[in-house]
Amino acid sequence: MAKLADGTHLYPVRKRQRYGERPGFKITELILESGQEVPWHRHTTVIDTFYVIEGALRVAATEPQQEVVLGPAQTFQVRAGRPHRVTNAADTPTKFLVIGDAQGAGLYDFEPVAAPGDTPWLAPSR
Repeated sequence: MAKLADGTHLYPVRKRQRYGERPGFKITELILESGQEVPWHRHTTVIDTFYVIEGALRVAATEPQQEVVLGPAQTFQVRAGRPHRVTNAADTPTKFLVIGDAQGAGLYDFEPVAAPGDTPWLAPSR
């Protein structure tokens, strides 16, 4: 799938507020309702750090396979290039910060990836 400069149009959330941004760095507050998610994706050079303010956040990742559920004041970091998905793990809204930092190595990108076990879509050959 193609890399995007911004993938926010791919997933609805209750709230999305950007607090800081410069090339290769973003601080964003998100509120996910029960059942909402940030779908499977990865970033070329960006490290995502998640910090939960309220609720419960599930972060699933591959390479290697891992899943964590975070509560208030807990953090989790996903290295650049690692596929991951973020979901609300509660029946109530979950508020969290995501800090995306390319560590001076490039710009923010969002590359959608297939969920583990899914076969990526391939165009028919001609």
